[in-house]
Order: sequence, then C-alpha cells, then structure tokens
Amino acid sequence: MSMVMEEEVKRWTAKRKAALVTEIIQGKTTIAEASRAFDMPPSEIEEWVDEAKRGMENALRAKPLDVREQYERQIKELQEAYGEAMLELRARKKLASLLGEEEK
Repeated sequence: MSMVMEEEVKRWTAKRKAALVTEIIQGKTTIAEASRAFDMPPSEIEEWVDEAKRGMENALRAKPLDVREQYERQIKELQEAYGEAMLELRARKKLASLLGEEEK
C-alpha cells in the first residue's frame, strides 16, 4: 500500500477513505488486503467503494444531482421498499391467522 496508507489510521476521514478506495480501484491493493491491514470488516470497505462509484457516476452526469437530491432519492426508495415489506408482512400474518382459524 502507498505511503499515505502506511501510517496507523486513528480516524477514517473522507480523504483517507478516498485514498484507500483509489488504491483499490487502481489495483494497488484489494479489499481483502485492506481489510487485513487495517483490521476492518471487508463489508465496510466494500461500502466505501460502492459509495465512491455512486459519487463518480453522479459527477460524470451531464447535470449532476446535488448531494441532498441524491439522499432524498435514496430515502424515498428505501421508504417505498419498507412500505412494500410491511404490506407483505401484514398479508402473511393475516393469511397465517386465517389458515390457523380454519384448522380449528
């Protein structure tokens, strides 16, 4: 890993995260190697890489979305998914109670 990443990291600032993600993207290190080197779960580093990719995609758009708009879109999508999951859960509970009553 580069000299930037050699020092012991006490706090993962955006700059340090970006340096590590850049090294991963450039093939200088892997998520597994970084995970071992910094004693971190691979899933956390993968999340940083995913966030960086989303940010890159937005930066390369003809008309980039501002950060607030991005987060609002993500929140809306998550709320919709949550609502759908709740409806399905309620339907399953109702079906289970109906089937349970029929057996009596």
